Amino acid sequence: MLVAVVAVVLLTMWLDDKHAYFHKPWYNATEILRQTALLGILALGASVVIISGGIDLSAGSVIAFSGTICASLIYWLAPVDARGTPLTNDLPVWMLAVAFVGTMVSAFLIGSLHTWLITVIRLPPFVATLASLVGLRSLARVLMQDVTRAVSGKPNTQIYVYDKLFGMLGKEWWVPLAIFVVLAAATWLLLSKTITGRHLYAMGGNETAARLSGIRTERLKWLAYCWGSMTAAITGILYTSFVGVANPASMGLGYELNAIAASVVGGCSLAGGIGTIPGIALGALFLRVVIDSVAKTVKTQPDEFQGLIVGVLVVLAVTLNEFRGKAGTARRFLPGGLGVVTWLNLTLLSGVLAMIIVSSHKLATGAITAAIVGVVLGALVIWERRRLG
Repeated sequence: MLVAVVAVVLLTMWLDDKHAYFHKPWYNATEILRQTALLGILALGASVVIISGGIDLSAGSVIAFSGTICASLIYWLAPVDARGTPLTNDLPVWMLAVAFVGTMVSAFLIGSLHTWLITVIRLPPFVATLASLVGLRSLARVLMQDVTRAVSGKPNTQIYVYDKLFGMLGKEWWVPLAIFVVLAAATWLLLSKTITGRHLYAMGGNETAARLSGIRTERLKWLAYCWGSMTAAITGILYTSFVGVANPASMGLGYELNAIAASVVGGCSLAGGIGTIPGIALGALFLRVVIDSVAKTVKTQPDEFQGLIVGVLVVLAVTLNEFRGKAGTARRFLPGGLGVVTWLNLTLLSGVLAMIIVSSHKLATGAITAAIVGVVLGALVIWERRRLG
């Protein structure tokens, strides 16, 4: 993973015609570390859920909901001017502490609700957290308008927070990084050095066997899903601090995919029971470096390519995990007629991706890339059929 990070950085240096890494090395390094810390905090919660054998799709909406709760509490407690408008600058520390505690309590309740839906109602984790993915963001938008109407008399879709101390949490690059390091160390101690951590791995590997062994799986799921929602809430607070405004309509959109992607790229198995904190930290760093590389090398609308790149990375990571070991080497990557169609699919897809990413000589680049991929995959098909019969 470290080699992959270095390779992406070197490739970016070569392809970036503005040479941003050379001209502003400190700024780019600190920005990548800050973004990595935010993604890493989110990935820590997602990884604990994945290791325990579950999945949490609500992280992005929890970010939006938590940012809304934090800003709403500040807005509600802040002093008002003569016109009744809350003054969100130069706030006392106790007010920020109340907002933080209230936000974390709401995140704990969200995780507890997920656990109840999964363990008592027996909903699949995918369905339970998908409901929160859809519902929490809408709830945050409604709460935002109700709070602003109640406080200032006029509904609004955003709340701005101008306090310098609150803004420092997200804008100073070392603050998110320090929080991430502390949370990563705590998660590592939980998973590696405690009985509870061993039970989480055991439950993720085989929940039925873990339950028959006397492990209280319901409590472990409660811990995992609450940890996932609370780390998402911390990310929501830091993100709101960085942008200075709570906007539930756009905050955290698609972040749940990035959190799962960082966990999977870092070595977590979606089947559960496998994953390490150092690997997840490296996965978050690799993903952020790749996203930053796309932003610097793709000249037209780079934001639209980030989801595509993340999706490809997730597929590659899961594929490598599936084909790792003796069981994987005995399987065909391109079997039978489906393998032939997949060969055509991957060849065309690689050519299209190369063509839309580059800014010049699109057709030639796409054709060359497709030809190379087609030859490599064709050789793989021939090798598999000769070796495996």
